[in-house]
Amino acid sequence: MIVRILGEGQYSVGDTATAELNRLDADLEKAVNSGDEAAFATALRALLDQVRAQGAPLPSDRLEPSDLILPDPDSSMDDVRKMLADDGLIPG
Repeated sequence: MIVRILGEGQYSVGDTATAELNRLDADLEKAVNSGDEAAFATALRALLDQVRAQGAPLPSDRLEPSDLILPDPDSSMDDVRKMLADDGLIPG
């Protein structure tokens, strides 16, 4: 799947990373819902770090349709709250 981190670029991430990304997404959603800024910052960083670790960056001159769009590392809790769907940033 292709994952875009806003302001950073796209990554090709294998399906084997889906379970861990979903777990990290749930942590992020929980932090946003509770209003816990420290947990939010930790969860967002962990989710984006996992995409970077598990994914291969696509060349900047190559634009693919993104399966997932994640907030940039400097996003506020309110920014992420607006992006959240009923099942988090990552469906499933």
